[in-house]
Amino acid sequence: MSRVLIALPAQGFDPTEAAVSWKVLSSRGHEVIFTTPGGKPSSADPIMVTGKGLGPLKYVLRADANGRAAYAEMIASDAFQHPITYDEAAGRTFEALVLPGGHDKSVKPYLESAELQQIAADFMTADKPVGAICHGVLVLARAKGANGHSVIHGRRVTSLINRLEMAGYNLTRLWMGDYYRTYPGITTEDEVRAALASDDDFDPGPGGTKRDSMDALQHGFIVCDRNLVTARWPGDVHRWSVQIDRLLGER
Repeated sequence: MSRVLIALPAQGFDPTEAAVSWKVLSSRGHEVIFTTPGGKPSSADPIMVTGKGLGPLKYVLRADANGRAAYAEMIASDAFQHPITYDEAAGRTFEALVLPGGHDKSVKPYLESAELQQIAADFMTADKPVGAICHGVLVLARAKGANGHSVIHGRRVTSLINRLEMAGYNLTRLWMGDYYRTYPGITTEDEVRAALASDDDFDPGPGGTKRDSMDALQHGFIVCDRNLVTARWPGDVHRWSVQIDRLLGER
C-alpha cells in the first residue's frame, strides 16, 4: 500500500477530478491523505455539483452521475473530513501527489500557492508519481526546479485545452460572465505551453467530449511522461486515476 497525497484548495475544486481519483486509488488499496491550506475540509465548486445556474446546460456541464456518486462517498470519508495542512504535508513522506483542478475563481490561491508549488517540485525532483488534471497542471507549470525552469520544462503534458475552456465560456457567458475563465487574460493551455521546452511537448488530444468511466477507459485521454501523468478535464479522470495507480504499482 502506498501513501498518496491529494492536494485541494480551501474551496472550489472540481468534484469529479478529486472524488474519482480518491475512489480509484482508495479502492486499490492506497492510503489517501488530503491536504488543504488550513487543514480544514475543502468544499467543491457547488455549481459543478448541483448544476445550479447552468440553465439548460446543467445536465451537460455539471459533474456526471459517476462523479456525483464518488463525490458523495468522498466527502463522507474520514480522510476527507480530516485533512492536513500544506505545511504538515511538506514535512511528511508520500509515494505520490495528485493535483485535481477546478475553474471557479476561488481556486486561485491553490493554483498560486508557493508552498504547494514547492511540494510539487519536490515530488518531481524525487521522481515520484505525480498526477495533475485540468487546471491542476498550472501548479506544476508554476513550480520551479533547481535550474529555474518550470518542473514540466522538457516534459510532454496536456491540460485543460483551449477548445474546452472557451466552449464552456462561450456557452454560458451571457448569464454567467467569465465563470469559466479562471484567468480571463490567458487560457490554461497557453500558460502551460509557455512553461514547456517546446510547443510540440503539449498534446491537446483527440476531439470529442465523451466522458470516460471504469467500463470505458478508452474515452479518456492522458499523457504519461515518466513519473508524470496529466489529463485535460473530468472526462479523462478514470483513465488518469488508473494510470496513477499503475505508476505506483511499477514502483
